[in-house]
Amino acid sequence: MPSINESKHDEAADASWEATRGAVSGALKWGIASALLGGVGYALSPVYRGLTIQFKVYIQMSGMVLGSMIEADHRLRQYEARVRVQRRLARDQAYWASFEKEFGKDEDDQGR
Repeated sequence: MPSINESKHDEAADASWEATRGAVSGALKWGIASALLGGVGYALSPVYRGLTIQFKVYIQMSGMVLGSMIEADHRLRQYEARVRVQRRLARDQAYWASFEKEFGKDEDDQGR
């Protein structure tokens, strides 16, 4: 049986990979959305056309960074919720197993 530190290390590594996948997918999605908005802005706005290329790149990179942070946070929160549910189920199963061991099975379940 793995020790507590090993299981915590495994959970931390899994959470890290999940957040990394979220950051990459978020940067990709939000980067594409920023590029599309930039294209629309370039087509429709003379003000956007007048901006320097450096500022346009800054706007798109800001969208990518923001998207990667949002998606990484979202994925990490989903992973933590999934781990909490697994722990709660394991704790409840252990509780009921000890309860049945101490008091025996229910009379209704004996015939099954």
